[in-house]
Amino acid sequence: MEKLDQIIEQIHQTFEARTKARDQALKQARQLTRFCANAIRAVHRDDWDLAQEHLASAQELVDALNHDLIGYKDIYFAGYTQDALKEFAEAHITYALIKAEPLPTPDDLKLEHHTYLKGLAETAGELRRKCLDILRHGHSAEAEKLLGHMNDIYAVLVTIDYPDAITGGLRRLTDICRGVTERTRGDLTLSLRQERLEKHLLAFEGKLADENKG
Repeated sequence: MEKLDQIIEQIHQTFEARTKARDQALKQARQLTRFCANAIRAVHRDDWDLAQEHLASAQELVDALNHDLIGYKDIYFAGYTQDALKEFAEAHITYALIKAEPLPTPDDLKLEHHTYLKGLAETAGELRRKCLDILRHGHSAEAEKLLGHMNDIYAVLVTIDYPDAITGGLRRLTDICRGVTERTRGDLTLSLRQERLEKHLLAFEGKLADENKG
């Protein structure tokens, strides 16, 4: 019992260090999520310079998390940390696909594979949002390209047939990706049909005008 005070003091020091690391990680995760959301918002506005600024700030936080949590793997793999890192993957993948740049790899982003895949799955929602923005202006070809990316994402996600304990709950996000992709396909199909109908009507009106002139 003589050493009990020393033992408890060591435990206190350990808990203090872990608490400090956890509090710092929570703060960094919130900041990371905010930078990623701002980057995606900038992408949708075609403000590529601003998007890059936010992604660069997000990268600094990811590097800090990787460095600060080396000795605290349980905190690194905690839900709030991995959720923020998932947002980081989503922001980078969204940027790359919409800007037609090479797709970043998990190693490029320094992310766990399951976190990267969850970010990839959630990218489908951002691609749908961009498709709808494009369709409002009638640019169907670009929307078709993005729908192709959504199809490709879903096609690879369904091949990841592993337990949720391994993938971190990817199956639910895969199902959501499928629904988002199917709705977008329906929206694009309707838009294309409307576009063709408008072209036929314009051609018909032009023909009538020519006949009246004759």
